Formats: sequence, structure tokens, C-alpha cells
Amino acid sequence: MTALSRIAASGPAPRLTPRTSLTIGLLNNMPDAAMAATERQFGDLLRAAAGPVEIDLRLFALDSLPRGERVAALMDGRYESAAGLAGAELDGLIVTGNEPHAPELEQERYWPAMAAVIDWTRAAGVPTIWSCLAAHAAVLRLDSVRRRPLPAKLSGVFESVALTDDPLLAGAASPFLTPHSRQNGLAEHDLIRSGYDVLTRSTDAGVDAFVRREGALALFLQGHPEYDADTLKKEYLRDVGRFLRGERERHPPPPRRYFGRDGERALETLANYAIRRPSPDLLSLYAEVLADARVSQTWRASAIGLYHNWLAEAAGMSIAPVDRESV
Repeated sequence: MTALSRIAASGPAPRLTPRTSLTIGLLNNMPDAAMAATERQFGDLLRAAAGPVEIDLRLFALDSLPRGERVAALMDGRYESAAGLAGAELDGLIVTGNEPHAPELEQERYWPAMAAVIDWTRAAGVPTIWSCLAAHAAVLRLDSVRRRPLPAKLSGVFESVALTDDPLLAGAASPFLTPHSRQNGLAEHDLIRSGYDVLTRSTDAGVDAFVRREGALALFLQGHPEYDADTLKKEYLRDVGRFLRGERERHPPPPRRYFGRDGERALETLANYAIRRPSPDLLSLYAEVLADARVSQTWRASAIGLYHNWLAEAAGMSIAPVDRESV
């Protein structure tokens, strides 16, 4: 029985009450360098997906994540402790990950606090989106499903196919595109065995989005629909810099299906030279090439459609469709 059939079989749909606003929480666990951009990206995507419905975005942070002076000042008076989630009366919650530092998630400094949030969302029945590494943390905590290291970092824009007629994919853009940027992944058979429904899968990137509705609606995303057009470009330059400074062993591959043929050729030439003679001085050459590389947010329609459907289902309401191509 499909997810859509299960919903239909559960009885008549509740009467929809028109609403003019939704309160969505964002537990922003991203590193300092990406924290402000992440806040803006999710805010922009939610507002685009909500159409005429106003989004009240409330910002939360884990107390156990250390912050630099500049970011701490930015957060002051704007971010609430994650301990305040229970009293926030949220219509939905988005939880982001953090750049991995330990081999296992349980070894991360913030794990006890993250585990407490995961437990609370399940007990409180809060509709939640678990983004990238947060998705890995949630399924580990809930069902002991462990992420698996990938042979190399997965980075690029990947086309996925829908595996179900789930309401979250209603009116999905074709092709369904999502940026991915991760060093670990979840095995599809592990998820299915634990009761998750896989929504979209990419031939190259594996499981893209999956869901569970036991209790509260929980949407898990291994990719980053919220990314700006140039986010993958910035991450690639960051990773190249780490290689040139000797902070990582291997030169990163460029994001796939992102820079275009000319950009990929120029980067390949640079990479071949840098691998033989790594030096931080080469980073300026990469920056010059990337400055000329044209990138576009090809995944925007897919992202808006998915978040639009999540907002509608999480709030138990009907939201007027939005023009995904014009946003």
C-alpha cells in the first residue's frame, strides 16, 4: 500500500482551517562560516514555498556547539536555546547538521544535545525536516541505522526519480534535482528495513529524500534543496584550499553537473598541476577560474515544490500553489 493509499484509508480528511501564518523553527547547527547563509537560505525557501501564508521563522541553537565571537554576537538576542523548543508551539521544525569531525556521530561534542532534540520531536509529535547530517543523526538515534563512509566526497547536482506517489511529491518538478555535499550516506535497504519510505533516489547519489509518518511527519533529506546557486562553488574552493594547505590528503573532485564543460576542463588542468605541486599560492588561480564559472539554481523548482507540500501537510492545511519557476 502506498503512502497516499494509507492516508486515504485512514478515514476522511480533517476539515482544513484557513490560516494566514505558520511558525517554523530552525535549529541551525551549521559551522560559523555557514551559519548566517544557512539561516537566510532556509528563510528564503520557506517564504517562496509558502506563497501567501506568512512564515514566522524562529531560530534555535544547541548550547553545546561552540561559537566564535563574531557569530555569537550575530546570534545574541535572535537565537534561542534548543531547550526552549518544547514551549515554542511550532507548526514545524527544520534541523540542520554540522560538518563532521569524528568518525562516529556519537563521538561528536554535540551528540547528547542532538539526541535530546531527536527524542523530543518524536515524543511531542512535531513535524520535522532533518537536513543532511541531521538526517543521519536522527535515523541513528531512532532506529540504529548507521551512515556509511563514501569512497570520496559526493558533491554536485543530481537528478532523482520519484519512487512513490507520496503527497510530498505532488506536482513534483521533472526532473527532480537536488544538490548533495556529503562524505557519508545511508543504505536504502537499511532504511526500508527500519520502516522508512524512500521518496526519491538518484542513480549516482543514492537515496535522496525519505519519510516516516509514525507519530509525526518526519522528512529526511540527504541533499540540500535550500542551497544558493553558488554554495557548491564556495564549498569546492574551501576544500581545495584545505588540500593546498596540506589539511586533507586528496584533491577534491569538482561538483558534478554544476560548472559546465569549460569550467570542468579548466579546473581539471589546475588540479593536475596542484596535485604534483600543492601550494596555497595556487588558490588565487582557482578563484579566478571559479569567478568565470556560470552556475545556476537549477534545483529551485524541485526545492519549492517539496517544501510547499511539507508545509501544507505539516500544518494540516491547504496552501495555494506557487509559481516555482518565477521565484
